[in-house]
Amino acid sequence: MNVAAVFTFAWRNATKVPEPVLRGLFTVVADVTWLRRTKSVRRMEANYARVRPDLDAAAVRRLSRAGMRSYMRYFREAFTLQGVTPERLLARVRVEGYDEHVRPVVDGGGAAALALGHLGNWDLAGAYGSQYLASVLTVAERLKPDELFEEFVRFRSSLGIDVLALGNGDVLGALVRGAKEGRKLIPLLSDRDLASTGIEVDLAGHRARVAAGPALLGLEAGVPVHAVGINYERLRGARRRAAGTPWGIVIRFYPPLPVPDAGLPRDERARLLTQGWVDQVAQTIVEHTQDWHMLQRVFVADLGPARQRSAGGQETG
Repeated sequence: MNVAAVFTFAWRNATKVPEPVLRGLFTVVADVTWLRRTKSVRRMEANYARVRPDLDAAAVRRLSRAGMRSYMRYFREAFTLQGVTPERLLARVRVEGYDEHVRPVVDGGGAAALALGHLGNWDLAGAYGSQYLASVLTVAERLKPDELFEEFVRFRSSLGIDVLALGNGDVLGALVRGAKEGRKLIPLLSDRDLASTGIEVDLAGHRARVAAGPALLGLEAGVPVHAVGINYERLRGARRRAAGTPWGIVIRFYPPLPVPDAGLPRDERARLLTQGWVDQVAQTIVEHTQDWHMLQRVFVADLGPARQRSAGGQETG
């Protein structure tokens, strides 16, 4: 299957399909995938079981069905997001904590490093941020084939999001320069250690490897680091009619993390900042587990021997 061609076709044609039809189609895809209990579904269930030890196997299985529906909802919304009007975009998003914790920094000419998990719809959050909050600069995983990655970049650029490619030159340096320009939000999806150079932390009671990016950006650029949690919520009444869909998202900006003592080693400062945002994002993961679209290995116990050995030392770039 030519994945790039499929995604390109979807981005160009999904807006032509009535919303209820598209919603039903993606729900069927989610349910069929869940029933087949593919490798990705099994990994999702294993991750869910770790963060929700209060659930038995049957409950985790039910939760993974909601998780697959949430995951497919993300894709359905992504394929139609370019056609969403500013008014509908506004109706689909509810924000908590931005005015208290982040707006004073951005309005004052500064920037903020935002640590995100694969929660809810981060592209919808980015589109909302670029439209209503501040300029958005982020990093994207380089996907294969190249045509698919280029489509993702074009998609996010169409939403007003500036995108840097992970592994393409000095990404951290580019982020630091962007932060120093000011008036920017720099959200980084960081609950996976894509480069195998991340930081080991405690995530909901289990050792996990996450990206060092938010912490390093905060330290190098001297900007505050904030955790951000995103989850879906049901819309009703006037807001649902205005949004044109039964689902919206909540974007929760957590307070800025304390700046670690400058006398500590750089690696330790990065570790403290990283553990801080992980603790906060974990709150959203535990409370809205079905919206955590984690279909890959993130916990140290699930990594291969080579990755486990590298987890013993903290490489922070």
